[in-house]
Amino acid sequence: MTLQVIGGKWKPLILHFLLHEGPKRYSEILRYLESAPKKTLTEQLRQLEADGVVAREVSPTIPIRVTYSMTAHGETLAPLLDVMCAWGFVNMDGRYEVTHPTCEDSPASLAKKQQRLANLSAYLEVE
Repeated sequence: MTLQVIGGKWKPLILHFLLHEGPKRYSEILRYLESAPKKTLTEQLRQLEADGVVAREVSPTIPIRVTYSMTAHGETLAPLLDVMCAWGFVNMDGRYEVTHPTCEDSPASLAKKQQRLANLSAYLEVE
């Protein structure tokens, strides 16, 4: 069930962005993801909305303004997404280059992520 909701190349990134940055317009999400195809982004946003983790709000303005945000149900994914993010940073081992402008890979940031992973692992009793 969990992977059906968050599985996909872009879904975890969409969810992480909305959780930490708040409600965003489609164009802001597209800009954040940089290389995501528009069609795929649209499909994944629709799936997340259908699963009840993302809300789509249409404002009756000219032009129409569409905003995406996390639902209360979607916010329950925060601990899982934080563990996934922390694990990724801690286990990169120099194999991957962090190129996204929102990714900070300084030694202080890595230490903070390692501590967060340890705290979350203890909380979730991950072995």
